[in-house]
Amino acid sequence: MTRRALLLSLLAGLLLATASPAHAAGYRYWSFWDRTGSTWTYATEGPSTAVPSDGDVQGFRFAVSEDSADADTPRGTASFTAICGDTAARDGRKRVALVLDFGTAADAPSGETPPARRTACAVVPRDATTAEALATAAKPLRYNTNALLCAIAGYPETGCGEQVTGATKAAPAERKQDGGPSVGLWAGAAGVVALGAAAVWQARRRRHA
Repeated sequence: MTRRALLLSLLAGLLLATASPAHAAGYRYWSFWDRTGSTWTYATEGPSTAVPSDGDVQGFRFAVSEDSADADTPRGTASFTAICGDTAARDGRKRVALVLDFGTAADAPSGETPPARRTACAVVPRDATTAEALATAAKPLRYNTNALLCAIAGYPETGCGEQVTGATKAAPAERKQDGGPSVGLWAGAAGVVALGAAAVWQARRRRHA
């Protein structure tokens, strides 16, 4: 194979890679979130150890994701006033606003349909954990032997953090922009074209020297 043919082959391979979605293994599970203002942040500890304060907003989202960086946040607007505004404060108790997003049909286990997103205002003792607040508002809960939260309000009926192969979510560096391959990948392809042109020019120059 000539130098030029080799470079063209490499370029074709790179362009083919940019046109194909990334297929990676993900996990189907409930993720746990804290809300500050209008921003959701992936919780730094599990609901069984987190102790929210009166006025906190916390969310749960069921989806398929690779890790915390790839996880989907709860959808829709959420505020403590909207969820718990009609619930009066009580001595020795706290109010925790909960957002429960059961995800999409694409993320649902086979044969199951996700319930509609909902919110709840949990009124619990001051020292209660998020898991205890959740238990007052969204029974039945289901846990596995490792204390991983598997189901909220009975959803899903089966499974717990199982691996899902063939997930099509792209890694952050490869996510598409405006319906096409990322700028970085197209820049890489342009770089190969430039290098190939330079190599061909140099080879011709040596032959004619």
